[in-house]
Amino acid sequence: MGSALVRMVRDAQGMVVSGGTERPGGAMIGLDVGLAARVGTLEVSVMDDLRALLEMTPSDVVIDFTSPEASVEHARICAARKVALVVGSTGFSSAAKAQVAQAGDRIAVVMAPNMSVGVNLVIQVAGHLARVLGEDYDCEIMEMHHRLKKDAPSGTALRLAAEVAEATGRSSKDFLTAREGQVGERRDGEIGIQALRGGDVVGEHTVFFLGDGERVELTHRASKRETFASGALRAARWVALQKPGLYDMQDVLGLSR
Repeated sequence: MGSALVRMVRDAQGMVVSGGTERPGGAMIGLDVGLAARVGTLEVSVMDDLRALLEMTPSDVVIDFTSPEASVEHARICAARKVALVVGSTGFSSAAKAQVAQAGDRIAVVMAPNMSVGVNLVIQVAGHLARVLGEDYDCEIMEMHHRLKKDAPSGTALRLAAEVAEATGRSSKDFLTAREGQVGERRDGEIGIQALRGGDVVGEHTVFFLGDGERVELTHRASKRETFASGALRAARWVALQKPGLYDMQDVLGLSR
């Protein structure tokens, strides 16, 4: 994702890369950011400390695709430096998500499990379908990602489930992420979420609404990481102009109800 973002910022009007970070001890530390991303020299180096980077090179927005632990620390640093933040990391616990959200008291933060414009439209449509189809249709969500993805189910799948739950008066207590053995009949109101892992799949999500005699399938497939990078840059342009607060891609795209 870092390389995809650098490539796209290089060609974006009115945006420049002011620096990049990697985890301490990472192989890219000290390299030119452009060379690390294989786009040519940009004359800024990869560092292992966001705080030091922002002190050395003033920036308007930090785009974070790291890990929950790193994102929490980056949110604290950005809040202290009054730099807007876009967070695309996934796998947050409720406590870690709340810690990132606290930064919204001081800066504008966009936090979303998926930066794709298309998938955020799918999220909204999923809620609309759930409301219209009602409780006569069972809901199952299936997601597929590459073998290296660490969290499951994906943040996007959980967001889709949350949208369906909100639209139909349910909650996360109705989520079911595994079935094995003699589990009995499917209980009313259940929202199943299944995760597949393998190969180099960038990301696929399908929401199934299954009724008697028909089913409705809502699918989004991402074929390259630039899809997420493009959405993240759109979020960065938007969040740089916002007041402090916690936002998501629905806000960026003007889809919030």
